[in-house]
Amino acid sequence: MDTWLIVLIIIVALVLLALGTRIVKQYERGVVLRFGRFVGVRNPGLNLIIPIVDRMIKVSLRVVTTVLEPQEVITKDNVTVKVDAVVYFQAIDPMKAVINVEDYKEAIIQLALTTMRSVLGQSDMDELLAHRDQINLRLRQIIDEQTEAPWGVRAVLVEIKDVLLPEAMQRAMAKQAEAEREKRGKVIHAQGERQAAETLAEAAKIIQSQPAALQLRYLQTLVEMSGERNSTIIPLPLDIITALSPKLNQGQAQQ
Repeated sequence: MDTWLIVLIIIVALVLLALGTRIVKQYERGVVLRFGRFVGVRNPGLNLIIPIVDRMIKVSLRVVTTVLEPQEVITKDNVTVKVDAVVYFQAIDPMKAVINVEDYKEAIIQLALTTMRSVLGQSDMDELLAHRDQINLRLRQIIDEQTEAPWGVRAVLVEIKDVLLPEAMQRAMAKQAEAEREKRGKVIHAQGERQAAETLAEAAKIIQSQPAALQLRYLQTLVEMSGERNSTIIPLPLDIITALSPKLNQGQAQQ
């Protein structure tokens, strides 16, 4: 009889030990509640609690990645866009994450959706397309202010993934971009023409002031023309060209 009693006691002790044993992983913390009251946070490793009396809730401290559902947002300049984003958040205070909010993951997702609609509604479409990094920073700061202190959850990063514009707006932007490219092309062409004209004017001044330069240019022209096939060249004496050059210059001055 005593042997069966000892065996029974050993079995009960082993069962209680199994029920009171908790293993907390390296990336977790265990929040212990005794009769519903918070008594402490357990660190990673083997932890013992009082069976039936204590309850341990494990909280992961790893960064959680959540993709937000695409949202239709009306921007400040009355353009309807469809935006989807990604939120990275992390529990930094296990006690607050368990006690102060029922489901911190779902809560931060809903908060991120509401904040995204509010912030994008206050931004222009051009700002949304060109300054997305500033909008991401603003979203993270607003979410972090409302979650870190009361819930013990930090918004690590908020990134807008994609912005879908209406087809009519896409066509209008494509036309605008094409017009800008044509404008830049015409400006560059006009600048090239101006530089060429200035260079020619400087060359004409040099030739006018230096008669030898006119002769060298004449000889160079003959060489270039002689390279062409089926060409007949009748050269003029350099003295005639030199004599005609001042008269041509006077005629242009009178005009």
